[in-house]
Amino acid sequence: MSSTATAQMASLAVLTALFCATLAASGAAGVRVELTRIHSGLTASQFVRDALRRDTHRHSARQLAASGGAATVSAPTRKNSPGGGEYLMTLAIGTPPLSYPAIADTGSDLIWTQCAPCGAQCFKQPAPLYNPASSTTFGVLPCDSSLSICAAALAGATPPPGCACTYNQTYGTGWTSGVQGSETFTFGSAPADQTRVPGIAFGCSNASSDDFNASAGLVGLGRGRLSLVSQLSARKFSYCLTPFQDTRSTSTLLLGPSAALDETGVRSTPFVASPAEAPMNTFYYLNLTGISLGTTALSIRPDAFSLKADGTGGLIIDSGTTITSLVDAAYQQVRAAVVSLVTLPTTDGSATTGLDLCFALPSAASAAPAMPSMTLHFDGADMVLPMDSYMILDSGLWCLAMQNRTNGAMSTLGNYQQQNMHILYDVGQETLSFAPTKCSTL
Repeated sequence: MSSTATAQMASLAVLTALFCATLAASGAAGVRVELTRIHSGLTASQFVRDALRRDTHRHSARQLAASGGAATVSAPTRKNSPGGGEYLMTLAIGTPPLSYPAIADTGSDLIWTQCAPCGAQCFKQPAPLYNPASSTTFGVLPCDSSLSICAAALAGATPPPGCACTYNQTYGTGWTSGVQGSETFTFGSAPADQTRVPGIAFGCSNASSDDFNASAGLVGLGRGRLSLVSQLSARKFSYCLTPFQDTRSTSTLLLGPSAALDETGVRSTPFVASPAEAPMNTFYYLNLTGISLGTTALSIRPDAFSLKADGTGGLIIDSGTTITSLVDAAYQQVRAAVVSLVTLPTTDGSATTGLDLCFALPSAASAAPAMPSMTLHFDGADMVLPMDSYMILDSGLWCLAMQNRTNGAMSTLGNYQQQNMHILYDVGQETLSFAPTKCSTL
């Protein structure tokens, strides 16, 4: 998900109008945040259908758009619902600090939360509204700040006195609008582990659509200057997403020096250089060279996932998208390989799950048959997905948890395929590392 003043942005397509804030220089560049998913009683088919609806909007928006510190910052993270497609990180804002959950999104940059006063145009959230008037550390970001969305529009001109930069950010899944501000953010769940970081530029929204799923806002973790990663000068960050069927566990997002992989079997692949133009410059591109199912390498043409000079194509990894999407030339090969290994009757699950390929089990209580792992072959590293990370079971339907995109479009590695995978983004070394892990134990 992401933002730009001239084009709709990727994971969250973004049209920006503008707003201001000040960013005080911060000595802390590390954060620890737990990640969690809230469960609501939705069936898996309802969750997938709703998640795919949001993912489709995000992909359409993308098509339109054609360690640096002394401390580690952490945040608890959990799976969210209703709708169940995103992971939420918990952090606190202001002085005194007010805790709130926000969607953790590697596909966008802006950090924002709903602010009081917030009338009928705001969505219902699980946490109290942040009120800037109640915080002793809130400030409006100057229009000419390097972190102001308005800075480019000013083109070096002196802003008028009291300039406040307003934004109207449109994502693939909804929209939000408000004023950019500067605040102290607090990370970490236990008092002994907490880190307070002053001067974070963020969006103070007083109007939003109802599309943000049990959160109170969003935290952009992309490559742009407004993301939390960039503002903390964090040269690396990591997360481990607990399984979708796990209703109790949380995991942790780490930003800063302590973000590391200690498991055996760590694999690393370089990021592909992002296009310079917005919104594509926010994304973490990877070079996917092929896919195997079991020991069978699929016949996918070598350039299927190539990033073109005009910014089209390529594959990104995105924590804010649920279901992996592949260009049709690759998806059809995956689909055919799965069909060839399953003797159950096929059925179109579009009406119930939104997924193209489903199999009808003998009964709702029937177990799914065994399937081999799927391997994503990246440049220099293989990511092995067990059956439960590419198939989903619900109410007698067993479905391929992937969808297809038009050839030449952007492909996306979604968070369903990232579950139980410890992932490290080393933005300093320009590499992504990963290792299969039971995330609930971290």
